[in-house]
Amino acid sequence: MNNHSVKNSVECWDCFELRLKGPNSGNPYVDITWNVTFHHESREVKVMGFYAGREEYAARFMPDEIGEWTYETSSDCIELNGVTGSFTCTASSSGNHGPVRVTHDERFAYADSTPYHPFGTTAYAWIHQPEELYTATLQTLKNNVFNKIRMCLLPKNYSFNAQEPELYPFEGAPQEGFDTSRFNPAFWDHLDRCIEALLKLGIEADIILFHPYDKGRWGFDVMGSKADDLYLRYAIARLSAYRNIWWAMANEYDFMKEMTMSDWDRLISIASNEDPHQHLLSIHNGTGMYEPGSIFMYDHTRPEITHCSIQHWDVTLVTEWRKQYGKPVIVDECGYEGNLPQRWGNLSAGEMTHRVWESFARGGYTTHGETYLHPQDEIWWAKGGALFGCSKDQIGFLRDIVDKAPNGLRPFSIPRDAPMMGIENEYYLYYYGQHQPGYREFELREDKEFIVDWIDTHKMTITTLETTYQGTCRIPLPGRPYFALRIRCKEE
Repeated sequence: MNNHSVKNSVECWDCFELRLKGPNSGNPYVDITWNVTFHHESREVKVMGFYAGREEYAARFMPDEIGEWTYETSSDCIELNGVTGSFTCTASSSGNHGPVRVTHDERFAYADSTPYHPFGTTAYAWIHQPEELYTATLQTLKNNVFNKIRMCLLPKNYSFNAQEPELYPFEGAPQEGFDTSRFNPAFWDHLDRCIEALLKLGIEADIILFHPYDKGRWGFDVMGSKADDLYLRYAIARLSAYRNIWWAMANEYDFMKEMTMSDWDRLISIASNEDPHQHLLSIHNGTGMYEPGSIFMYDHTRPEITHCSIQHWDVTLVTEWRKQYGKPVIVDECGYEGNLPQRWGNLSAGEMTHRVWESFARGGYTTHGETYLHPQDEIWWAKGGALFGCSKDQIGFLRDIVDKAPNGLRPFSIPRDAPMMGIENEYYLYYYGQHQPGYREFELREDKEFIVDWIDTHKMTITTLETTYQGTCRIPLPGRPYFALRIRCKEE
C-alpha cells in the first residue's frame, strides 16, 4: 500500500489534500486516471485526482459537513488504487463562511447563509506578472474594499500587456511551441499560491478559463476540443476544492471564432457535471457593448449557468435582464475608469461610480476596473499593481452602506425615475442618478417614524434630516444629481 500522510482534521469548507507517489513515465496527465471517493454518513462525493508533478498525484476535496469523512482511491495504476483513510471535518473558523451560492430569491449568499454582495474589480493578467508587481497587487487588494476579482488563467496578449509571462500553463516555450497534453507544475503551483493569497484576503477568484486575447501568439485560444476538455478538467480537479473559486467559462466568448456554440455547450456541461463542489458558473459576452439591441449573449436560462456575467455600457438594462433570466446579474464590464484612447477605457470616476450605484439599485452589480495610462504600462485592468482613481473609494462608500443595511434587501419596482433597494416598511435606498428633484412625496406607514438621510455618492457624505417622517409626506431632496436617499424606520 502507498504510504501517505494527510491532516487528521480540516475545518468545514477548507481544502483537504491527499498526495500519493506514483509513476511519471509516459504522459501521466493522460495515461493514468485516478479518483477518490469521500463518504460521510450516507453521502458519497467523488473527486478527480490529478498529476501534480515530481512523481506526485494529488486529490483535493472541500468537506461541507462536520463529522468524520472516510475516503478510498480507485485507479488503473496499482500504486494509486485502493488507498483508504479518514479525517474529521471541524466547525469553520471566524471569517470562513464557505463558498458563495445563489439563493432561492436570486441573490448571493455564502454557504452559511451570510449575505454576499459582489463588489468586484478586474485585473485580467495579474497572475502572469513579475513577483514585485504580483506583491503590489495583493497589497492594493488588502487595502481596498473589493471582495471579488476577475482574472484570466491563460496568459493574455493585448493592449498594454505584451510581454512574455515567466510561466506557462503547459510544457514548452514560445519558440518551440507548447504540448497542451502536458501541464507545467510550476505554473499551477503559482496559481495555487495566488488563489490561496486571495482566500486569506476574503476575495473571490472569478477565474476566466478561456479568452480570445492570444492572436496567434501561443495558440491557447485554438487548442482544439480534446485539449480544451483536458485543460478544463485539470483546472477543475486542481482548483475546485478552494471555496473562493468562481468559474467564468470565457471572457467575450463570441470573439473566439474557432469555437462553436456546441463547443461552449460541451464545456459548460463538463464544468457543471465534473465540479464536485458546484461553484458558481458564468460566461461573458463581447458583442453589443455599444450597440443597444445587438447583444449576443449565451443562453443564460440554461440551468448550469448560475448567474449572468454581462458586458454592456447601459446598466439600466439590469432590470430587464433580471426579469428575463431570473438569476443574479453582474455587469462585469461596463467600461473602466481611466484615460486610455479606447472608448471603453476612459470613463470618469464619477461615471464609473454612477454605473455601480445604478446597477445596485436595480438589483444587480457592476464590476470596477481602472485603466489610467502608466509609464511602464502597469495598468490595473491588465496587470494589477496600484490603483490611482477615485471610484474605488466611492464604491467602498457604497459597500459600507450596504454592509450596514439590514439583511434581506430586495429591488422594488421602479417608481418613476428612481430605482430602489429595500425592505418593505423598514428600509429604503433610492438612487436618483442624473436626476435632481427638489422633493418627492412618499407613502410611509402611519404608525412608524422614519429617519431620512441624503447621501452624496461622489463626495461620500451622509446628511441626516432633523425631521422624522410618517404616513403620506413630502420629503425635501437636495436638487442635485448623483445623490441617494435612505429612509430608515426609527428604532423603538
